[in-house]
Amino acid sequence: MNAIAVTVNGRSYTELVEPRLLLSDFLRHTLGLTGTHVGCEHGVCGACTVRLDGTAVRSCLLLAVQADGAAIETVEGLAANGDLHPLQEAFRKHHALQCGFCTSGILMAAADLLENRDAAPTREEIVDMLSGHLCRCTGYEPIVDAIADAAGSS
Repeated sequence: MNAIAVTVNGRSYTELVEPRLLLSDFLRHTLGLTGTHVGCEHGVCGACTVRLDGTAVRSCLLLAVQADGAAIETVEGLAANGDLHPLQEAFRKHHALQCGFCTSGILMAAADLLENRDAAPTREEIVDMLSGHLCRCTGYEPIVDAIADAAGSS
């Protein structure tokens, strides 16, 4: 077992973990943060996307021990004081989710896009970011509309 210390959604945790425990499983099973979904377990679908020190990463491709000392943000950390994050509100407004399985990963990647890379992306840049996320329900158009709206570029 290895001791790790992480900050998740602003809360500090010190836990003992198996060296082979995936970050996604740590978040879901150890911390009970089930908003991070596990789809393909190969980093292809994007459902497990979280932010590690502010950057979007696939939590199914990282070991929990690799996150030692890091700040992690999951979808549960987007809303503040009971108010939806602007991206969450835009997803609601544009009906950009159906089953919701992919939504948390897309929200985290979109937050990374808007906050770290491009506050006003073009629709093409949004589509490019979404190319790493599988959604079987929406056809992506409402998702693109929601992200563009949240960015103020709709």
